[in-house]
Amino acid sequence: MSSQAQEISSELLDLLACPACKGDIEYDQENQQLICTGECRRRYPIRDGIPVMLIGEAKMPTDKP
Repeated sequence: MSSQAQEISSELLDLLACPACKGDIEYDQENQQLICTGECRRRYPIRDGIPVMLIGEAKMPTDKP
């Protein structure tokens, strides 16, 4: 894996929604994660430039990063 953070396209972000609450998604490039801006606030990891939008893989806001 590259040590350089990979960019997620704005077109992809426009298509994605949180699978848990259907809220909008915000890209956190520094931490390589997608953050739900809706009700649940889950954080979905990005691995090798691919968003992992699985509820079981997400961290809740109360979880440590």
